[in-house]
Order: sequence, then structure tokens, then C-alpha cells
Amino acid sequence: MDSSADNGGGAPTTDDLRRYAELLASLRSMGSVVVAFSGGVDSAFLLHAAKQAIGDRVLAVTAVSPTYPRSEREEASRLARSWGVAHRLVESNELEIPGFSGNPPDRCYHCKKELFGILAGIARDEGYAAVCDGSNADDVHDIRPGRRAAEELSVRSPLLEHGLTKPAIRRLSRRDGLPTADRGSFACLSSRFPYGTRIDEESLGRVEACEEVMRGFGFRQFRVRVHDAVARIEVGRDEIPRLFEPEISEAIHARFRENGFLYVSVDLKGYRTGSMNEGLPGDR
Repeated sequence: MDSSADNGGGAPTTDDLRRYAELLASLRSMGSVVVAFSGGVDSAFLLHAAKQAIGDRVLAVTAVSPTYPRSEREEASRLARSWGVAHRLVESNELEIPGFSGNPPDRCYHCKKELFGILAGIARDEGYAAVCDGSNADDVHDIRPGRRAAEELSVRSPLLEHGLTKPAIRRLSRRDGLPTADRGSFACLSSRFPYGTRIDEESLGRVEACEEVMRGFGFRQFRVRVHDAVARIEVGRDEIPRLFEPEISEAIHARFRENGFLYVSVDLKGYRTGSMNEGLPGDR
């Protein structure tokens, strides 16, 4: 997916507003929820809606793991605190899950099954009626093994259920003044590696450090994909020219070399979700 496809420019449409009203009604009918909260565009919007619908009967839960950058975790905590939402951090080290570190095509299934299992336990023990995640209506167009884990553990996906796409979520977030409205999309750091490439804490740390470099230069939407000694940079197409400004290109190259990459390349197609799925059976 081209990064421009999820910009969500303009005011919310009549359809957006209808779907949002249905979302609020659905959340009210649940009564109380545990929200899988990464702090990204979708889960932040879902948490905001849950807070509007059912007030204090909402618990945001964020997983702490090597695949989740510290900066993202800190932002999630800050956001939940600013909204007055109960927030909890839980340990979920995917690298210890059998079948995960080898990075198979169904890697996300193993990760989500672990996380949703933890959240389901919290909901059961503490009397919350449902566990919800931030999957949206656009996610059905990509390969998402984590959806199977959600179905197996009866996790609700209210944004998907009510047909809310990423552009609609951005429009509604902007209307409500959410600081996440124009944030780039995020996925766990494991998605930066080709399937079959073993993932370990050191390699995840290298990617995290390089993506912090990109963030420091103000790039909005980016990924640093790993191909052995090569770092392949994806940014939104409108941001590609900035990568070739001498000061930026030289600094990025130097910092990436410091983090163990021998070569640094730019993907001319630009950022798109799930680029590591390209070539897999069923890829669309």
C-alpha cells in the first residue's frame, strides 16, 4: 500500500460519522473492555472511542518486548496518562515463544496468540467483558496471521467490525484533536526481516537504533528493512527526495554503518505496509 493511501485528508464524511456512532454504541454494549494498546493511530483511536463510550471501565494494556521500541512504549504511556485511562505494561517476550524467532510467515500468529492470551487472562480475572484490538477495515487487504489468533481467543476488533478504514480513522482522529491523527503507521520491529531470517535481540536493537535516526530527521512514515548487510529504507514517496539531500544522506549512511550495516539502499517504490509479504503465496 502506498503511504499516501492512508492520509485521510479532509473532514469526516457522513459515512465516517455513521460508523463512529455505531462504534460507540457497540462499545457501550460491551460495558467494559481491555484494549490492546500500542499507542499507534488505530489503537489510540479505539482507546479514545472506548473512553468516550464507557468512561472508566476501560483498561489499556501495552506489551513490553524487544520487538517494541522504547520510544513507542513511552509515547503510549504518556498518551494514556494524558487521557486519564488506566494503563498497564505487561511482559511479552516474543523471542521466547516457540516458532517465533525463526521468523516463519505465520510469525504474527504466535506473537498475537501470546499477547491476546495475556489480555484474555486479565479480562477474565478482573471482570472485563471483552478484549479489543485496533485492527481496521484495511487490514483485510494484507496478509495478517494475527487475525487467526484474535478469532481463536474471541478478541473483538471494533474498528474492523464497523468498517472503519485508516483514512476514516485519521479524519475522525483529526476532528477530535488526537495527537496520533497524522502519525506514521507502525508495526513491530520483527516485520523488518525477511521470512526465514532468524530474529534476535541484537538485530532488533540495530533496527530500532536506525529507525530512531530516521525519526530524528523528521521522516513521518518509514521502515528500515534488513537484508543481511544491506539496510533497505522505505519512506513515503513524497519524502524520498529528502533522503538524497547531502547532509541527510551522509548522516544516515554513517549512523547505519555504526549499527552494523555495510550498505544502505533506498526503495524507490516507497513505504508500503507488508512489503516483506511480497512474493508470498496469497500476496495481493
